[in-house]
Amino acid sequence: MPELLDFRIDRLATPVGELLIAADRDGRLRAIDWSDYESRMRRLLDRYYCVGRYTISAGRDPGGLTKAMSAYFKGDIAVIDTLPAETTGTPFQRGVWQALRGIKSGTTISYAELARRIGSPRAVRAAGLANGQNPIGIVLPCHRVIGSNGTLTGYGGGLPRKKWLLEHEGAL
Repeated sequence: MPELLDFRIDRLATPVGELLIAADRDGRLRAIDWSDYESRMRRLLDRYYCVGRYTISAGRDPGGLTKAMSAYFKGDIAVIDTLPAETTGTPFQRGVWQALRGIKSGTTISYAELARRIGSPRAVRAAGLANGQNPIGIVLPCHRVIGSNGTLTGYGGGLPRKKWLLEHEGAL
């Protein structure tokens, strides 16, 4: 039987709402979401790690991730580029999520460009769906993906937060 995963969750007040930060015992980021979407985060954890195969408990600054995310919200945008993150999911999803990390701060790309970057230029919708299932938003910067016509589309935390994050990073 696989080892039971032990996740620690901390909460961080940000200018756009409370952020939940979940890390494993080795300090790798496993999930980030907004507290008003905590149920979605738990559903994703259930899907990716299986109900009964992990525990969640409160933890203060697990792996230094809360401090790092605080620095991000105070203007140190580059700090998210170095945070250790661990995901599970299908190979296609992991490919999309890896490509998200390659989007430089202060820039945006379209869903079509995201699909092209993973070598599947015709899989625009599939890349968009995988983008929406990203359990580590902000750090795997799904907010940097916009519509081909430049409009802000789809963000699990709501479009006002997406707009704020992009403005914060200098992309808008």
